[in-house]
Amino acid sequence: MKAKGISPAHRGLDLAEAARRLAAHGPNLLPGSAPRSMLTIIGGVLTEPMFLMLLVAGGLYLALGDRAEAAFLLSFVFVVIGITLAQERKTQRALESLRELSAPRALVIRGGEEVRIPGREVVVGDLLVLHEGDRIAADAVLLDGHLDVNESLLTGEAVPVTKLPGADTGQLFASTVATKGVGVAEVRAIAGATAVGRIGQALADTAEPVSGLQRASRRLIRNLTVGGLLLATAYTLLGWLWDGHGLLESVLAGIALTMAILPEEIPVILTVFLALGAWRISRHKVLTRRVPAVEALGAISVLAVDKTGTLTQNRMQVAELDLIGDTFRDAGADDLPEPFHTLVEFAMLATPADPFDPMEKAIQQFGLRWLTDTEHVHAEWAPEFEYALSPEILAMTHVFRGDARDTHLLATKGAPEAVIDLCHLDADAAAAILRQVEAMAERGLRVLGVARGEWQGEAWPRSQHDFDFRFLGLLGFVDPPRPEVPAAIAECRSAGIRIIMMTGDHPATARAIAREVGLSERAEVITGAGMAALDDAALRERLHHVDLCARLKPEQKLRLVQLLREGGEVVAMTGDGVNDAPALKAADVGIAMGERGTDVAREAAALVLLDDSFASIVRAIRQGRRIYANITKATRFVFAVHMPIIALALVPTLLHWPVLLMPVHIVLLELLIDPACSIVFEAEPADDDIMRRPPRAVSESPFAAANLRYAVIQGLGFAGILLLGYGLLPGYGLDAAQSRSAVFIALIAGLFLLTLANRDLSHPVLARHPAKNPWLLRMFGAVAAMLLTVIGVPFLRDVMGLALPNAPLLLASTGMLLAAILWLELLRRTTRTRPRTFVAH
Repeated sequence: MKAKGISPAHRGLDLAEAARRLAAHGPNLLPGSAPRSMLTIIGGVLTEPMFLMLLVAGGLYLALGDRAEAAFLLSFVFVVIGITLAQERKTQRALESLRELSAPRALVIRGGEEVRIPGREVVVGDLLVLHEGDRIAADAVLLDGHLDVNESLLTGEAVPVTKLPGADTGQLFASTVATKGVGVAEVRAIAGATAVGRIGQALADTAEPVSGLQRASRRLIRNLTVGGLLLATAYTLLGWLWDGHGLLESVLAGIALTMAILPEEIPVILTVFLALGAWRISRHKVLTRRVPAVEALGAISVLAVDKTGTLTQNRMQVAELDLIGDTFRDAGADDLPEPFHTLVEFAMLATPADPFDPMEKAIQQFGLRWLTDTEHVHAEWAPEFEYALSPEILAMTHVFRGDARDTHLLATKGAPEAVIDLCHLDADAAAAILRQVEAMAERGLRVLGVARGEWQGEAWPRSQHDFDFRFLGLLGFVDPPRPEVPAAIAECRSAGIRIIMMTGDHPATARAIAREVGLSERAEVITGAGMAALDDAALRERLHHVDLCARLKPEQKLRLVQLLREGGEVVAMTGDGVNDAPALKAADVGIAMGERGTDVAREAAALVLLDDSFASIVRAIRQGRRIYANITKATRFVFAVHMPIIALALVPTLLHWPVLLMPVHIVLLELLIDPACSIVFEAEPADDDIMRRPPRAVSESPFAAANLRYAVIQGLGFAGILLLGYGLLPGYGLDAAQSRSAVFIALIAGLFLLTLANRDLSHPVLARHPAKNPWLLRMFGAVAAMLLTVIGVPFLRDVMGLALPNAPLLLASTGMLLAAILWLELLRRTTRTRPRTFVAH
């Protein structure tokens, strides 16, 4: 079936030529859409430094015959590979379902016949037949007909753009949507040569930033490796040369001690916390495409947001009616005053009953809401004739048969200037209307004029100018903000996160939306043209005083993100269009909308919002802060708990005391430490004030010297108490096994104390914590059960060189634990009043 209004002269390419061009130039697909292979994913996981440390640690334990610890460590490698593969498959499934948006089927003319083909088979020279609702498959020029096209994915403008035949007025772009009309267009560019593809090239040239946690963890691994090798060498030489052990025995002892004291839990913490963090964030409808972004979420200091579709709903809504002297605003209204009924009635008559165009949909929805059950709704009327938009007259008219013979009713809507011209108004009346149009535009409204007329006669005039119209009034449209946005912005502000709007829309629209959602009180707007006139230093200074950036081109959004990052900010960028993609990739955290938009934007982003809700971004930031705080707590715990292990293993040997910690003790301790940090701390709830703290400094790290110094002091103080007890107990009648048992019980119970102490440094160790962690009681039960098993089972007690507890032994353990509690509280109080450089609550 031929499309209405399309010339039969268009025959298009013949099938053979189309096949030749497809073979020569390739398919019409965006580059970079192929999913990563399983080997690529696994290779990426295994080459991460933290995973290399896990593999080395697991391999060494395996070489020493410690299969339990080796299996535990190596199992985490496979668990995280499995999580990564599952996450990648989930991501790819989501992207495949969404990819249809940017790779549509296309109706083309080939050999004079209309055929529907996959979008990837469109070639240069093809003739596209376009109707309302069609997603345009390639860049093209309109040859025939007329279209309204929604280009918001490219420009950020929510209002469709009218396209008319010609190279200047008929440029069509891939991935945009025809909202109205019908036409034939000739394809001029496909795949990477389209506007979408050129932005894709900017993506290829933009490097993804490395997260601060990645950099800090790599430094830590390097330092720990060097320190561990030095320690192993010293301990080996000590055992061989001083104590007279054999060389092989000394080497194995040195390796075993090194692996026991090195915090191999660190890679477990990072991998598990971030992987589980990605899973937790997915429960808030946020898909994580790159796991390091989870850590960066907690450091965001600037949130750069696109207006259309992010702050707003990307749909039009009638917000205001104006009768030139009387105004109706929809917000908060209970009824529509009678004088406005005719204006809405004729706006509806000038609109199709079931429109596709967003502004026409808004007119029908508004009219049906206010005029249903009145005489002003004419659902049964159908126009006898239509005058479409044209380059000469940017207005459209529907003609309806009137009650009398040869009498017709006319309903017109369009650009206010065009409707004023059709009404043949005098200069004063026209000027008054245009002043009102300008005032409405300053409030961010899109404005249409509406008029009515009558016609008697049989033959239709050639032009709408031949009718007599009466001007009725103006309709003001707005792309309404998402209802959850004001509260989410307020929460960001309380968290010290600055929000900057970056949009391709008009400055007045940007200012109006910013005012409505509470984004900024500063009225100043910088435009793309203004940016182009400034060098980087001047623009960076200007950004300190401006929150609204309008009329931006894609490369200008990228420039803004780069300048903000160079100024020390951690930048998150949200967007849903192709024009946002380069900035999404360059940002520390790129956040793309998932329900609509383009493949390019989603694949450039680190996170994808599955529900397109701005509030989900804030929930993700909250989770990111919680995850980072918990990594800091767990890191502090790990370094604190390793201090007594090191001290109790080394000091008795150096002082020629009886052996206190044997390898079997160390393995048992590791089996408690690993789940304590990877399960208990990971499940720690967010603190109540976590979104009332300023963003952390870019230089801050869980592995910063201040945090580790506090942990080392914590652990050394506890180690000193245990060593003092071990040295004094023989003088009170306890033999070596009993002394070892008393210290071992205190050490195991002390693990639980250190867990409590590092949950929140603002509360005493044994104080009731306001936030509940479901794993704490389970850990306490596991610690108690392990102690009872080890001491109660004769075989295990003998293997570990322990004694059955008696009253003096238990009293000694209790005394050491009480001393540990006092030490932890004293340390907490002396550091509480200092600047919080390392204290993660």
